[in-house]
Parts: sequence; C-alpha cells; structure tokens
Amino acid sequence: MSIWHRKPTVEALNAMSRGTLMEQVDIRFTEVGDDYLAGTMPVDGRTHQPFGLLHGGATAALAETLGSSAANCCLDMSTHYAVGLEINTNHLRSVRSGLVTGTARPIHIGRRTQVWEIRTTDESGRLTAISRLTMAVMPREEG
Repeated sequence: MSIWHRKPTVEALNAMSRGTLMEQVDIRFTEVGDDYLAGTMPVDGRTHQPFGLLHGGATAALAETLGSSAANCCLDMSTHYAVGLEINTNHLRSVRSGLVTGTARPIHIGRRTQVWEIRTTDESGRLTAISRLTMAVMPREEG
C-alpha cells in the first residue's frame, strides 16, 4: 500500500532542488517506491571533512533531504506542511569516495508528527549511517 498523498516523481523532486544546498552538494533523488524515497550524494571535495572522509553533516543533510521531502509528499500540501524537528545520525562506517545512497522509510506518519528512518549505504551496499528524523506537521495559515 502506498504512503503518498501525492506520489512524487524523481524529476519533480530533482527540479525542486535547483538553487538549494542539494544542488551544491549534488544530492539527487533516484527512486520512489510505495513506501520509500531514495537518493544519492557524491563523496568528494564538496562533502569531505578535513581528513578526506565523508563529513557527518553531509550525511545528515542527505538524510534530512530525503526524510523531509518524503514527509511532505505524505501530506495534503494545500492544508499542511512538515518541518524538521529533530535529526539524529549514527555514523557506522567511513567513506572516502564514490556515491552514498540514502533510503527514507516511515516509522510513524501521524497527524501532528512523522518519524522517518534513513539508512545510508556505500556503493558496495554496506550500511554507513542510520538516521532518525522527526518532523512536525504544521497547518497552513489562511490569509
């Protein structure tokens, strides 16, 4: 069963990223399933920390991008929107180069909050990080 209020397309999600942080670090949406949203980010000079490893903040940015985009696609955007309330990321394996892929899946989709789990893997499919993102669901103000 699909979780989407309006099922997003990869093309539409990537178009919304123009002129944002996502464009700067080359985060790209790659797949939309019935209950998940996936995307990639390169591991290179744009996303490295000084020791040549993937920066933890870049991993968190990928996770928040995927989770918050997915959260909003579960809502009727004419009446509500979701904003990040808290993110936690555990870094499990370092990455020096290539692409990492994040996959966001819901843990809870409620009327006031949503909780998403985002798993990040390297090109070999090894788990590199796991994030939990809590979103606040806000009513749109009339006016």
